[in-house]
Amino acid sequence: MTTLDITAIAAYFVGITAMGLFFYRRSTTTEGFTEASGRLSGLVVGISIFGTYLSSITFLAIPGKAYTGNWNAFAFSLSLPFTAYAAARWFTPLYRSMTDVSAYAYLERRFGLWARLYAMTCYILTQQARMGTILFLVALALERLTGWDISLVIIITGVSVIAYCAVGGIEAVIWTDVAQSVILTLGALASAAALLLKMPEGPGQLFSIASASDKFSLGPYDFSFMSSTFWTVLLYGIFINLQNFGIDQSYVQRYRAARSLDGAKKSVWLGALLYVPVSAIFLFIGTGLFAFYSVEPSRLPLELASQGDRVFPHFMITELPSGVTGLVVAALLAAAMSTISTSLNSSASVLLSDVAMRLFKPQMTDAGKVFFLRVATVVLGVVGTGIALLMISIKTALDMWWNLAGIFSGGMLGLFLLGVVSKRASSTGAAIGTAVGIIVIAWSVFSKSYNAWWSNPLDPLVTIITGTLTIFIIGVALRPFKSVGVGK
Repeated sequence: MTTLDITAIAAYFVGITAMGLFFYRRSTTTEGFTEASGRLSGLVVGISIFGTYLSSITFLAIPGKAYTGNWNAFAFSLSLPFTAYAAARWFTPLYRSMTDVSAYAYLERRFGLWARLYAMTCYILTQQARMGTILFLVALALERLTGWDISLVIIITGVSVIAYCAVGGIEAVIWTDVAQSVILTLGALASAAALLLKMPEGPGQLFSIASASDKFSLGPYDFSFMSSTFWTVLLYGIFINLQNFGIDQSYVQRYRAARSLDGAKKSVWLGALLYVPVSAIFLFIGTGLFAFYSVEPSRLPLELASQGDRVFPHFMITELPSGVTGLVVAALLAAAMSTISTSLNSSASVLLSDVAMRLFKPQMTDAGKVFFLRVATVVLGVVGTGIALLMISIKTALDMWWNLAGIFSGGMLGLFLLGVVSKRASSTGAAIGTAVGIIVIAWSVFSKSYNAWWSNPLDPLVTIITGTLTIFIIGVALRPFKSVGVGK
């Protein structure tokens, strides 16, 4: 990388960290740290939601999917209008009407303390695994791009995010999300433009090669859930985005940070609809990479030709002009840091609300709450950074943990839907439904390893659907079993 590229990356790090630290004075109260005192516009919150939605996994995986396959993944994006409607119609008013910042306080009112602690534990563990995975993946990509030591990249990135999250609170997270969203969108546009301009016979050649290879198809269109068809991806998108926009604590805090209910609803629509065209840009990059290396095969090492996730990083470092490479690498960092900062702030808020105040010290002073939030942010950040460092040497073990975290978090959506949709659902029915749902999800995940009559024949994307529906259906079916002493 050239001096100009390194300067661009360094400027990004310094600028984002300084921007986050700027909001220290606005995070000196609990409400300011967790909800920005409800003073932000729907526009700012919406762009922040969009930035949170993207991650370094998206930045690398979506082009990789389009390079090796087609636009099948775009069916996921097409599900967003449906889930945005549901979130704006039902979930946003629900969370803004609550006095507790934690989304999981609602589950205690409906089903008892067990439901709140179950969901909170699942959320914390999955966010830690998510932070470690994203930190590791972005460091892995940067190691290949720059030759920098992977451990050093993990530590520098982790410390930078921890610093501005612990000091600036949710307002620092949201405003840095806005800046990072602009950077990553510019990086994607620059990459797409470079691919068009580099085609030997002009931009039209890219489209002709891609069309001849059916690269723009969203199929296969078979109405089957045994493989990753259009309908499988679309239905998966509806369920996973209901989980994201409906019950994810990081989104809930953003809804509460908006000035008004209308502003919160608009932020949902803005965040969801911004992702649709930007995801198309990333898919176009993957298609463009396929077309470019089809006519210039000598410029792609043979060992990378079948590894879609590694083709885009190779293109960044070998084909982009000086300065633009630095911008795209900064965009990759932005995607990672936006997601990590959100995970840290929301996880610290949940620990304060659902553990410290609910179980140990309900009368904590406001100064004590803020101190707890800052310490929790640092501790969670250190643990997440440690997980990323561990992944360098024991990826297999942590991949197994990621699967386990997915099993337990898979029950959260079904539990929330049961509470919101079925007003007569009982704590007993919900507990039984959750237990059976976890068993179904575990079977769906692990039976794939065995070629037996009892193995799961469905595509892995269907797992969240079957788990959610199992919990919901059993919970509704057992609603006559009333619990004693559970507030509704």
